[in-house]
Amino acid sequence: MERIEGNIESLLINKVANVEVDTETKLSLLKREKVEKPVIYLGAGTCGLGAGAGKTLESIKSYLNTNSIDAEIVEVGCIGLCAAEPIVDIQLPDHNRVSFSKVTSEKVDSLMDSIFNLELPEEIDVQYQFPIDQNRSWEGVTTFSEHPYFKNQMRIVLQNCGSVNPVSIDEYIAIGGYTSYLSTINTFNSEEVCDMVEKSGLRGRGGGGFTTGAKWKFALNTPAEQKYLICNADEGDPGAFMDRAIIEGDPHRLLEGMMIAAFGIGATKSYVYIRAEYPLAIERLDIAIKQAREYGLLGKDIFGSGIDFDIKVKMGAGAFVCGEETALIKSVEGKRGMPIPRPPFPAVKGLFGKPTIINNVETLSCLREIIPHGVDSFSSIGTAKSKGTKVFALSGKVTLTGLVEVPMGTTIRQVIFDIAGGIPNNKKFKSVQIGGPSGGCITEENLDIEVDYDSLISIGAMMGSGGLVVMDEDTCMVDVAKFFMDFIQRESCGKCIPCREGTRRMLEILESITHKPINAAQNEALERFKGVTQLEKLGRVIKETSLCGLGQTAPNPVLSTLHWFRNEYEEHIFDRKCRANVCTELRTFTIDVDKCTGCTICAKKCPTDAIIGSRKQPHFVVDDKCISCGTCFDVCKFDSIVIS
Repeated sequence: MERIEGNIESLLINKVANVEVDTETKLSLLKREKVEKPVIYLGAGTCGLGAGAGKTLESIKSYLNTNSIDAEIVEVGCIGLCAAEPIVDIQLPDHNRVSFSKVTSEKVDSLMDSIFNLELPEEIDVQYQFPIDQNRSWEGVTTFSEHPYFKNQMRIVLQNCGSVNPVSIDEYIAIGGYTSYLSTINTFNSEEVCDMVEKSGLRGRGGGGFTTGAKWKFALNTPAEQKYLICNADEGDPGAFMDRAIIEGDPHRLLEGMMIAAFGIGATKSYVYIRAEYPLAIERLDIAIKQAREYGLLGKDIFGSGIDFDIKVKMGAGAFVCGEETALIKSVEGKRGMPIPRPPFPAVKGLFGKPTIINNVETLSCLREIIPHGVDSFSSIGTAKSKGTKVFALSGKVTLTGLVEVPMGTTIRQVIFDIAGGIPNNKKFKSVQIGGPSGGCITEENLDIEVDYDSLISIGAMMGSGGLVVMDEDTCMVDVAKFFMDFIQRESCGKCIPCREGTRRMLEILESITHKPINAAQNEALERFKGVTQLEKLGRVIKETSLCGLGQTAPNPVLSTLHWFRNEYEEHIFDRKCRANVCTELRTFTIDVDKCTGCTICAKKCPTDAIIGSRKQPHFVVDDKCISCGTCFDVCKFDSIVIS
């Protein structure tokens, strides 16, 4: 490898457009420390577009055109506060950038009228401002770092998401982008990079938590004429959307991380394996790769160093099993995505039979911070065995849904209650499912558990990719287990019998205890109880005998909910009741005779003729005929239907 001649920062900056201005002015403009005309930033990630950002964008363009205002519109990714979308930031010359939430299309005119008159609108919530030296502040508006949602976070992976233009390599370079990679290949050799990453304590953020640097060394020390790096962006867990948001908001950070990782293991070719259901992420990733190639950061003889490296995007068909390493490799090769036994591990024999390292998006996005700031900087964050930060996707029954990045060691209670605002509508917290279908649930008694790989495993949960699905008192844990088991059963590749047949049987058992048999055979009750007694044993067998990691963790949602919420299972089995009234087939409907007027509407609408009674006389429900569909409850105008 040859040394790169010249100052690395200068070499990169010279690649940036607008070379007719001096470097300092150029960087200031690209960092948007100063703006020459109004800049309007619109949160245009998938969550923003889902909340109506597309219509908001059209209204903004219409307003600017109608009022002949020369302003720049920048579509940014998600800043993490998904609950506040569509988010619009406005930066006027000599003023701080200020952010507004839930700016739907009909609110645009009011917002613009106020801001261009240097006033804050009364009917639109202002969230925060980004303070910049020598710029004017907006009075009474908190800063971004002091906003309740962000002040307890530590944004490393997410630090640029929602603030920079994701399809501008110039902006990324202006804030120091790609200097880490070029400094790495100019200063260290591959073995030294692996050592640094290992000493930093970085562990894989995709689920298993294996030490990243140690994993790299297997590939580095395996002789081969070709080695590969694969970025696993096949995010398939229900409730997880971290990888998508990172790529949509800051794709160049991922590319730089891949470049560092590839150098560390000696790879010259790499793939980003991403599900086709992420069209916006794919679009922005393609643009970023094209820009990096145009700037000489990808391709042959990068910056005269003698190093070759390139990246290709491979779209997956959305199969959950392709999140498993060996199945993913088969899919990249153009074959059916099915796991194969290990060893040999992919680091020794992977893609096309060559040494291959697979890391997920978040793991690779951490690398830019480790090399330039030193090992100690990263390893000083977190706990003794879990270093750095972790990104979580918060969804479910929580006040502020979105992305949260916190230091390892932060408690689950802090994430849910201090950052995300707790449970809405004064409901009681019940549980949080962490790690998706392969994870487990955390109950109130374990809310103070730290975000730490080993701590979570000790209570039957796991970090997984980082999805946090919060549940309140109105959630049925048996129904939650059934939901995840249905997902796992449908997504099983079917290669091994324990996963294919075992998960199907577990789902059948769960379905049997969440419905009320009508005219059942005499032996059905016995079969039902027998099946339930087999749940735990069946789960253990599946864990011990399945071929791949996905199969081995498939029973976790059932085993976890059985452990912590056995009383709910017993209620479903023995009392045939669901305390949350979620399992509709277990609901019991009665009629309050004091409220019933005998209007007969419920009797006419009942699909099984389970309601009897004379006109203008109280009606009654025949339990043996009732299928608990709830039609009577929906059509009753006198609130006389009682659900129990």
